[in-house]
Amino acid sequence: MARKIIIDTDPGQDDAVAILLALASPELQVLGLTVVAGNVPLPLTELNARKIVELAGRPDIPVFAGCDGPLSRKLVTAENVHGQSGLDGIDLPEPAIALQPQHAVDFIIDTLRREPEGTVTLVPVGPLTNIAQAFRRAPEIVARVQQIVLMGGAYFEVGNVTPAAEFNIYVDPEAAVEVFAAGVPLVVMPLDATHQALTSRGWIEGMRALPGRCGPAIASWTDFFERFDKEKYGSEGAPLHDPCTIAWLLRPDLFEGREINVEIETEGRFTTGMTVADWWRVSGRPANALFIRNLDREGFFDLLTERLARLP
Repeated sequence: MARKIIIDTDPGQDDAVAILLALASPELQVLGLTVVAGNVPLPLTELNARKIVELAGRPDIPVFAGCDGPLSRKLVTAENVHGQSGLDGIDLPEPAIALQPQHAVDFIIDTLRREPEGTVTLVPVGPLTNIAQAFRRAPEIVARVQQIVLMGGAYFEVGNVTPAAEFNIYVDPEAAVEVFAAGVPLVVMPLDATHQALTSRGWIEGMRALPGRCGPAIASWTDFFERFDKEKYGSEGAPLHDPCTIAWLLRPDLFEGREINVEIETEGRFTTGMTVADWWRVSGRPANALFIRNLDREGFFDLLTERLARLP
């Protein structure tokens, strides 16, 4: 039986690849995309989400717009990485699929109330605002979540938006505090792992050579955003952060991590948004997350190649 997931997203080129990977994998049943402001403002992230499901030939996947800003802070965006549209690299047509009228937070709540307890996994790959709001409004759903597999945070790789903080956590650290403290089984995919998921020129050209429309779109997106990472890190490619969450659901054997305590800093002068990951277990605080440290890069890209080649 396929695992039921809700992808909470702020597309984003790497978000797009994560969504496509999920839609190409029969082991996963995507119940819907809930969209949040993050990489770009909400009107663009929800538009991008609709473009992605239409590109994949899956207009049956509903898209719900959620929170247009953090719980208590001013929105920080990342057009410098993802372009003004958030999905720069290839011009996709205006989607025919309509945005669902229901708010994303209400969809999350209703879905968790409706589906059998312990059968829905949440996969947030943007700021955690929608998830925190759902838990605030309907605390009884927390116990019904099977698992949360999120992209966010860092320990060994420190920060990518400040010296101490990763973007998704930094945008809404208060939401992250609430999600990490909720008691749901957590898998955290931090920069420590995702920075190992570096694209190569050969892989990108392999995507470009695929028949159909999805492969060339992925190649164009990667061409666009890898220029930022090459300049910033001096790396040979760009990390595909968000697809690591979906890959973990499909092939957890490709990843290594530890069950540790992770807390979120909200008050630090220089460290707001930092994920304080007790990797060495020195704090005495109980573990609340499986924190991923390493991935099998070759296996990861083999999985992506095999699955993405199935798309139209």
